[in-house]
Amino acid sequence: MKSDIEICRETLLTPIDQIAQHAGIHADDLTPQGTLKAKVKPSILKRLADQPEGKLVVVTAITPTPLGEGKTVTTIGLAQGLAKLNKKVMACIRQPSMGPVFGVKGGAAGGGYSQVAPMEKLNLHLTGDIHAVTAAHNLAAAALDARLYHEERLGYDAFSVQTGMPALRIDINRIVWKRVMDHNDRALRMITVGKNEPGKNINGIEREDGFDISAASELMAILALAKDLADMRQRIGRIVLAYNLDGEPVTAEDLQVAGAMAVTMCEAIEPT
Repeated sequence: MKSDIEICRETLLTPIDQIAQHAGIHADDLTPQGTLKAKVKPSILKRLADQPEGKLVVVTAITPTPLGEGKTVTTIGLAQGLAKLNKKVMACIRQPSMGPVFGVKGGAAGGGYSQVAPMEKLNLHLTGDIHAVTAAHNLAAAALDARLYHEERLGYDAFSVQTGMPALRIDINRIVWKRVMDHNDRALRMITVGKNEPGKNINGIEREDGFDISAASELMAILALAKDLADMRQRIGRIVLAYNLDGEPVTAEDLQVAGAMAVTMCEAIEPT
């Protein structure tokens, strides 16, 4: 019995533009990223607006076998079976997080003859969507700590006068926005940030923080739910990052970082 990687490497892969054409996706609907992967432009929704709706089959959860047959291989196998019955079908799966890929769980490209190829591209960077989520998420975290530092350094009134922005008066003990990374790193789950040499505060305000995995970011949920770029921008603006000294929420919009976060993720919203 051949291994998954052997099956993958022995398979002659069809260029992505030919696969797209077979699925009814035109060349001008695509943003190619090499010969084997591409992004689909949102404009395709307008072109197909008058077409009849398809049927959605959701594979929500399954307890995998010891050999790893779980949601992904079930989804791909189901799509292959429907195609064998001459049904128009397309499987939509999520990009694996690199944390489990390098952990005991391994990759998530399916298995056997029901897998996505090339598996190494899917399991690693693919089109960089998770990296975009990571960058946007940590941008908010950095902006939050910078705001803490400057309001503390200048004082609330002086900060407002010098910057023209209202003081957010963030409660250092009620910051709910951790940082993220796309790896399993146990040592970074609980950390202290903003440490300084004695008598200095150039590195920010010392506080407890930590890292989550990028796939657990609220931005990842927004990416899945947003219907277009404008909707994604509004949802990002409503993210609660912390609470102020009066117990009121401090949002990404309050921090004036929501627009930059949305721009960082503007290509990630396009299907791959």
